Amino acid sequence: MATRPERMAVVAPEGYVCLCVIGPPHGVRGAVKAKCFAENIADLAAYGPLSNGQGQDFKITSAKPDKIGARLTLEGVNSREAAEALRGTALFLAREKLPRLTDDDDFYHADLIGLRVQDAAGAPLGTVSGVHNFGAGDLLEVALDVETMFYPFTKTIVPQIDIAAGYLTLVPPKEDEARPPEQTTQQAAQQAAKKNGKTNK
Repeated sequence: MATRPERMAVVAPEGYVCLCVIGPPHGVRGAVKAKCFAENIADLAAYGPLSNGQGQDFKITSAKPDKIGARLTLEGVNSREAAEALRGTALFLAREKLPRLTDDDDFYHADLIGLRVQDAAGAPLGTVSGVHNFGAGDLLEVALDVETMFYPFTKTIVPQIDIAAGYLTLVPPKEDEARPPEQTTQQAAQQAAKKNGKTNK
């Protein structure tokens, strides 16, 4: 069954970057699934305590890849009930603690979300609402006037990004390369099923 990716409007406190958003529990011992915005999931456990933006800190003791992003264990969270209570909690890290980016083609997701999207002629196309990876490379989520679409986040399709000016240029790919959310998540589920020796039609 196709599902629409969960939309989470996350507003980071000034000077902070959102690294993950806690999702549903995993198992009965307090582990959680999370939507992760770090390039390397394992780094989440190395940054030290992350803040929920409301004065409470959480130390990630384990971070592993999961179909929706990451599977985390948090210090002091030892039951499914405690994990469930954290669903929807965004965890932030002070921007100053993040590694400095030296490559012009590297960007933090937080810097991309909210950018205006325009075509090569400068005509507005929408707004960046997310950056995702379902296992086949980064996808740029663009909110259009009446729908949301995913585009491969490549140099060919996104040839220009101007953080300071607040926009990026998108060269729309062939029709079958731009996918609505339902198709993207369904294809990701099918790929995961094939890895387990199953098919899902």
